[in-house]
This record gives sequence, C-alpha cells and structure tokens, in this order.
Amino acid sequence: MLQVPFIRQNKDLVLERLTLKNFRELELVDQVLELDDKRKKLTLEYDETKAKANSLSKEIGKLMAQGQKDEAESRKSEVTSLNEKLHPINEELAATEKLLHDTLVKLPNLPSPLVPPGKTPEDNVEVRKGGEIPALYEGAVPHWDLAKKYDLIDFELGNKISGAGFPVYKNRGARLQRAMIQYFLNYNTSKGYTEFQVPHLVNEASGYGTGQLPDKEGQMYFVGEDELYLIPTAEVPLTNLFRDEILKDSELPVKLTGYTPCFRREAGSYGKDVRGLNRLHQFDKVEIVQVVHPEKSYEVLDEMVAHVEELVKALELPYRILRLCGGDMGFGSALTYDFEVYSTAQQRWLEVSSVSNFEAFQANRAKIRFKDGGGKPQLVHTLNGSSLALPRILACILENNQTADGINIPKVLQPYFGGDKITL
Repeated sequence: MLQVPFIRQNKDLVLERLTLKNFRELELVDQVLELDDKRKKLTLEYDETKAKANSLSKEIGKLMAQGQKDEAESRKSEVTSLNEKLHPINEELAATEKLLHDTLVKLPNLPSPLVPPGKTPEDNVEVRKGGEIPALYEGAVPHWDLAKKYDLIDFELGNKISGAGFPVYKNRGARLQRAMIQYFLNYNTSKGYTEFQVPHLVNEASGYGTGQLPDKEGQMYFVGEDELYLIPTAEVPLTNLFRDEILKDSELPVKLTGYTPCFRREAGSYGKDVRGLNRLHQFDKVEIVQVVHPEKSYEVLDEMVAHVEELVKALELPYRILRLCGGDMGFGSALTYDFEVYSTAQQRWLEVSSVSNFEAFQANRAKIRFKDGGGKPQLVHTLNGSSLALPRILACILENNQTADGINIPKVLQPYFGGDKITL
C-alpha cells in the first residue's frame, strides 16, 4: 500500500509511475488526497470540540466551589451540547478513514525506475539466457503424451475427482514430484533459508497484507462458511508470519522457504495455454521470501535472481530471464524478473518463476517494521520468488530429456528420485 504523505508530496511522480504500470484508474489518486483532506478536517474538528468540552468541564468544578451554580449549570449545558456533536463527527471520521483505506488499497505499487516501458509480455526485456535447447529424436512428443505413455500423470482421473486443472500424479510421476520438492527445499536451506510448513488457508487480513486482496479476489478460492482463502502461493502465509511485528535491525535479513500446494482459479484461460501441465488450478511450488533492510532490497533481489538461476542451471534446462515491463507486472511488485524454460516438444517458453521486490508496499499493508539504530520503527522491504513452480519444470524435464528408450532424469534429482531414467 502506498503511503499518503508520499502521494501528496510526489503526486506527479505517482501518476507518471502508475501510467507506466498501465493503471487506468488514475482518478483514485485525487480521491485519496481529497479523502485525506477531509480526514484531517474532521480530526481537527473533533479534537477542538473535545478540547473545548474538557476545558468547560474543568470550569464547572471551580464554579460550583465558588457557589456560582447558575453559571455552572450553563457550562454543563454547553458541555452536553458539545459532547452531542462529538458522536456524529466521530462517525463521519470513521467512515472517511475506512473509505480512504478502501481507496488506497486499490492503488498498485509504483514500478521501480529500472522497469522498462511496455504493455504486453512482448515488451519484456530479456536480461540473459543459458543452457542448450536439445535436438529431440524423431517422434518426440509433448509432456501430456509422455505422461500417458509412462503412466506418470492421469489428467482424466483428476477431472473426474475435481475438474479440469487438477491432475493426479502417479507412480514415478508422483515420485519425481517429491524428488523435486526435496531437492528445491534442500537447495534453499543450504543457502541460509529457514524452512517453514505453513497453513494452506489464510484469513482476509493475510490476503490484504500481501496484496492479493482486493486485487486478485476473483482468482482466489474462497471458503465462505469460514471466511478463509486457499493460498495462491506460499508467499502469503510466509510473509504474514511477521504481520503487525516490529523486528530488530540485527534480525534482518530474514530468509524463509516453504513448500505448499497453490490454488488459482485461472479464470479466462483457454486453448494451448491450459494443455497438460501448462496451466493448473492446483499445483505445487517451493517459495523463497526475504524480509530485509530497505537499503539492501535491490542487492538482495539480484542475489535471489542468481539463486533461482543456479537452481535452473542445475536442472540442465534451457532458460531465459526477463525483466518485466510496466504493463506486465503484478499489482504489488516494484520490479520483477521472470524465469522461463524452453519446452522443446511444444516449441515455446514456459514461465517457472517470478522473483520480485515489493519494496515497502506489502510491509505497509501488513505493518511489518524494524527499529533502526535510533530506535525509530521503519517499514521493512519484502521480496519473494518461486524456487521453483513444479508443473512446467516437470513438463520441460519430461520433454527435453525424452529419448527413444525412456526419459533421462537430471543428475541432481537422481538421488532423490532413486534412479536415472524412466522406462516402460
């Protein structure tokens, strides 16, 4: 959430950066400032009325002690009249503060000056690429055919149980999933991240804290009776571990990792984008989150990008890193790098990770602070990234490593999988 004083002092900059992010409701900026003006006016009116009532109340005692009962009664009437005014002022103030908050949370984070202009994924900037795109044997097929041939994933059974987008992993397919999760978590913890197992359902405050609500409300599964949301990513519960907390400067950076299933409605997806593992309603992902000193967040962002890059390299997959343009960025991000791996059988790039710096946006919403050297509370910066999202990684491992007599398992996964190849 943006801070009102910053918006007031930098209105032109705010409008310029929101335009870069392709945000269309720029009138909300003026509405925020107008509501803040009204809030200040009502606060002043309330404080002045309250102070006057308190001052008169003190006079009543003195007048009574001096035997001036008539004047004392007159003061009592004035105090009663002033107190009656306080209630409607307070009600209007509370309603204004709520409307100000509800308007403010509709504004996305401002993009960093490093964000390139653009409106669509075609405008994203390729930072670098690595790995070799393999030359497949004649007769190579996409992962959904491989999954059926080797009895790894049953899409029809998942459709029977839940619906489209809920695959059932079987036999060696399930084992390969487990192998990736274990390897990703071990890799992360070896780099100083602390592993957490977190709830898969969160309350509304948690959704607001990390910016999924109200922006992505339609994309989240909601359990109405309990007013809980199924998590779209482990970022939500991991970051909210520190909601309403004040950390010590010495505790930063905080580095967390966790595996969870993720749930997304993915409304509006169709065609080739949803075939096989390309786009699911439920999928597994290992996440990394950092809570850091504001002066260190962009240094940490580079560190996290390098961390994910080493992980993709270890899987021996061809990849590229993109710096997202303003129009393709997420609601809360100030700067995002996407990782894509090449699906050779489909001949297309598939996103497998986003690594983002949210600066103070999430921290302001979730009230995550630290005390600086002078003991003054300041907002932290938060960052997160996928390390990694499993479905498309699995799709590319199957497709890129297929041979005429089986599917080779990347070396780093072999100890976890318990073999070097999937055969009939």
